[in-house]
Amino acid sequence: MPDRPPRLDGKVAIITGAGTVGPGVGNGKATAVLFAREGAKVLLVDIVLEAAEETLKMVLEEGGEASTFQADVSNAKECDAMVKACVDRYGRVDILVNNVGISSKGDALTLDEAEWDKVMDVNVKSVVLASRAAIPEMIKVGGGAITNLSSIAGRRAHSPLAYSVSKTAVIGLTQTMASDHGRDGIRVNCIAPGQVFTPRIEARMTEGLRGMRVETSPLGTEGTAWDIAWANVYLASEEARWVTGVMLPVDAGLAVTTPATQNRQRSEALGEKKI
Repeated sequence: MPDRPPRLDGKVAIITGAGTVGPGVGNGKATAVLFAREGAKVLLVDIVLEAAEETLKMVLEEGGEASTFQADVSNAKECDAMVKACVDRYGRVDILVNNVGISSKGDALTLDEAEWDKVMDVNVKSVVLASRAAIPEMIKVGGGAITNLSSIAGRRAHSPLAYSVSKTAVIGLTQTMASDHGRDGIRVNCIAPGQVFTPRIEARMTEGLRGMRVETSPLGTEGTAWDIAWANVYLASEEARWVTGVMLPVDAGLAVTTPATQNRQRSEALGEKKI
């Protein structure tokens, strides 16, 4: 535990997508561990209960307090049940991290309509449904903090289409919810991760592509789930008491570069002649 006072002491948090696909640490698991280290009681929600239980094991090994709940957060009734379980177990809800997300395939000509609907349900509708369930409980305790996970794919052209559009929608949802619920004492922000290396993408990542992702960012270093988790800690804490409606990139500066800049950085990293 840190020597300083815990940033989330006495808070109760719900983290959706709290498990990790395969071995390793994803954004939800890392956030759960840090929240618990910072004094929060955490409800670990995942559609795959075994994945949430792996996160629970990691939290408990460090002496944190958490429990699991299985839910498909694209379903309204399951979101309501999730929040009820949190209140039954811990008495309140202070923090919600909407972390679930899936990818897709195709452009406007080749996308599958059913896949489009699935991506929008999981990546966008779940944010609305989980927030709708949690906000009344936050109002009861004087306010709270909601953080939604977007992506740099929501800020600039990115394939595949459905994923990019869904992450753009999350940014818009964040801004509107922040405006709608600010006077309820509820702050709503989102994080736009860059090309972090997590178990979800590891299976489809070659060493060459992984290296290129690192080389084209201004910092020239690889991000991990812990980088996203620390951003989540900040936005949930009182340190961000005057921050709402913000889209926070955590991307090694990638979103502010141009293709020409990225190519030059890659060339320099590989020791090639400048162009």
